[in-house]
Amino acid sequence: MTAKTDEKGGTAMTRPPAVPEATGPGDTGDHAGGRARDPESAGPADLLAAPSGRHERESPPPAPETRSGPKHRGPVASDQQLEAVLNGLRTRIRGIEFAEGMPGAEEGATARADVLDQLDHYVLPRVRSADTPLLIAVAGSTGAGKSTLVNSLVGEQVTTTGVRRPTTNSPVLACNPKDVGWFSEASFLPSLPRVRQEGLAMPGKDGMLVLAASECMPEGVALLDTPDVDSAVAAHHEFAAKFLDAADLWIFVTTSRRYADARVWEFLQVARDRDTSLAVVMSRVPRIGREQLVSHFGAMLEANGLGHATRFTIPETDQIGGGRFTANTADQIRGHLAEVAGDLAQRDTVSRRTFLGVLDSFRTRVPELAKQVETQVEAHRVLRSGVDSAFSSALAELDESTRNGSLLRGNVLARWQDVAASGALARSLRLRAQKRRATREDSTAERVQALEQAIHDAIEALVVSGAERAAEDVAEQWSTVAGGDGLADRNGLRHRSDDLPERTRAALRGWQGRVVEMIAADGVAKRSVARFVIYDKEAFALVLIIGLLGFGTSEFSVSQGTSAPPQRLLKGLFGSESLRNIGAMARQDLRTCVTTLMDEEKRRFTDALAAAGLPDEDDAVQLYQATYNLEIAR
Repeated sequence: MTAKTDEKGGTAMTRPPAVPEATGPGDTGDHAGGRARDPESAGPADLLAAPSGRHERESPPPAPETRSGPKHRGPVASDQQLEAVLNGLRTRIRGIEFAEGMPGAEEGATARADVLDQLDHYVLPRVRSADTPLLIAVAGSTGAGKSTLVNSLVGEQVTTTGVRRPTTNSPVLACNPKDVGWFSEASFLPSLPRVRQEGLAMPGKDGMLVLAASECMPEGVALLDTPDVDSAVAAHHEFAAKFLDAADLWIFVTTSRRYADARVWEFLQVARDRDTSLAVVMSRVPRIGREQLVSHFGAMLEANGLGHATRFTIPETDQIGGGRFTANTADQIRGHLAEVAGDLAQRDTVSRRTFLGVLDSFRTRVPELAKQVETQVEAHRVLRSGVDSAFSSALAELDESTRNGSLLRGNVLARWQDVAASGALARSLRLRAQKRRATREDSTAERVQALEQAIHDAIEALVVSGAERAAEDVAEQWSTVAGGDGLADRNGLRHRSDDLPERTRAALRGWQGRVVEMIAADGVAKRSVARFVIYDKEAFALVLIIGLLGFGTSEFSVSQGTSAPPQRLLKGLFGSESLRNIGAMARQDLRTCVTTLMDEEKRRFTDALAAAGLPDEDDAVQLYQATYNLEIAR
């Protein structure tokens, strides 16, 4: 803003103040001089004077001395490149999803929405069109008199007033009737419903924007009465932030009682961080203690890096009628805005400062968004590592248990001893010319079937218990990550799947059938033996399985008198080489079956992770790249 140095070394507005109720940057004292204007007699050209028609940015003015680097330009070829880069950044950010309840989700979703909103509603519209109306957002505390100030600035009542006014949930945007199209659903905050009204804007539904067309407003400038930043309704805070993100100039209004509230400074610090064009108004200032209040507020602004903000004060007054001040209370603020609206250089300076401030803020806001993406990527890594570790350990234990003889206990051992002691296997061998004996064969078949069932039950119990332990281990590891418990509960992952026993039984039946086929294959049995002997393939398949499960490797073998290895009989029948080949293939087939079952259980966890919507590491890399591309385009 244009300023000049006074005799005291401070700075003052070039336009003389209408009343001694405002202070300029760095000066918290009264400004003398100037003639008060009567708002009742002043017309729109006097209040927010601006040249008729849209202003064209044919030759942009120089940037403020306090800024350096790229300048916001008019619609030239390089703006097309900037728009393309910004669209690429927007597309990249829109493609990012955060897993709800997981680390970084809330912060990431908020940062994502903030950047997208400002790209959609502020940055891209101003890159695409050089004559976008200057949007002035009046924001601040509840009961600060924002609506009264807006009516006074416009010159007629366009919004209702009151401490509990409807403006809290129905923001009002005042503009010239010719500018209404700029603020339609297609151009301005498209997700926000709105209603158009002439003159006084009546209360709308909660969350509805009221467009108040007024001939008192000059073309190319709009005033927005926003929701209270300290409303008791949290949704109103987000509502207010959306409008502020879309504005070129903030007029922040607070009271002498609430100017130190934390919520006030949260918004002011956002303006500071983004270098937004800003004016602050302290309203309802009592005459007694005025200097101390104004001085303290100014000191707080300076301490918080907001010493550049233009400052105004509005005294405690009852001179209000028709929803606006009836005295010259707001004249200096009106004069300031008239200067901004009526001077092309001032208008460009204000809009350019905010525009560049937003682009500058992307240097930190987009990388901060990328950090939240990385937080979720790390959470995904920990969760996936827990799954891989648990099921890898379970599979290793299963593989060891199927070869070290630990299954040959209990019922399996008893059934095997029964078969071995009864001579059933020897009786299953007979000369080709020998007749069958039904009674003995029935007895042998019963014993063999009992052994088969015992083996199946043991392996099934081993697989099911291994999957259960793996699920419990995963759930325990997931509990160390915020949101991990919820992810496990929502997908029913604290225990193994209900149908695992049935799938395991089917897999074992298939595996045993393939072992029988290996034994029955042509050329397996010694030709010299096969010419004279017929053998029971199912029975000898079980003998082979007993050997695969580690018979002879456990301490119980000798003590139980069962140390005669079943391989002796098999070697005599098939030969050592054929037996090794059959055993290797059968063991690999069993390992494949068990691995498939465990992979199916593991897939429940990996599918849940995939469905959670956690971002990929590449998403963060692309965000950093997009930030670099933006710097190059600027």
